Amino acid sequence: MFFGRGTLAPVPVATQRPPEVHPDGSDARTESERQLAQRIVDATYRVIERTGDVDPTMRAILREAGLSTPAFYRQFRSKDELFAVLLADGRRRMAATIERRLTRAHTGEQRIRAWVAAVFAQARDPEVAARTRPFVANLDRLVERYPEAHRASERELIDQLAGLLDASDDLASPDARADATAIYHLTFGALGAHLRARTVPRPAEIDRVVDFVCRGLRPADQGEAMTHDTATVP
Repeated sequence: MFFGRGTLAPVPVATQRPPEVHPDGSDARTESERQLAQRIVDATYRVIERTGDVDPTMRAILREAGLSTPAFYRQFRSKDELFAVLLADGRRRMAATIERRLTRAHTGEQRIRAWVAAVFAQARDPEVAARTRPFVANLDRLVERYPEAHRASERELIDQLAGLLDASDDLASPDARADATAIYHLTFGALGAHLRARTVPRPAEIDRVVDFVCRGLRPADQGEAMTHDTATVP
């Protein structure tokens, strides 16, 4: 999830009303329809930011957008579908943000740190936190209503992390996907706790998460050496 400002990416097939998106993922909507959907999305973000309401009403969204109820339903089947689209789009944005951060990392541990730091950044930036919090608060309902869309967006981040583990020379994972899934849930669980409590993660917390993860992934001889070095520090 990453809810910075920007243009809505193509809506996932699992949550989009047919026949506007074809099975191959191409978008059949006209430019005016895409602009209308973006207008609704932008209005939703503004209502959330201004009111802090984790579940804005349809009336508030439409009033902010200056649109009628029929205009909304030509783009989304329900308010839940709108939130599901934003959730999937936010995760794709986050994957792209992480990729940019990874260009500055060279070792497996540095890449893990970049990945974890990018996740925690959503709670450190007040604007992004304000946009992300409602989706965390409504996550269980969204997962229940749109399980395929949630799994697809979650899988994108886990696959990205598994790729980092597979390509690492200094970390060893016997099952990169299983380890990536565990790291994902650990990191996003901590992020969710901060967003719900409206707290900001400190750099030391990022260090602890990265250290915890890497201790389990370092080769045995390297891990033993580091443990010995740590034990001999006064």
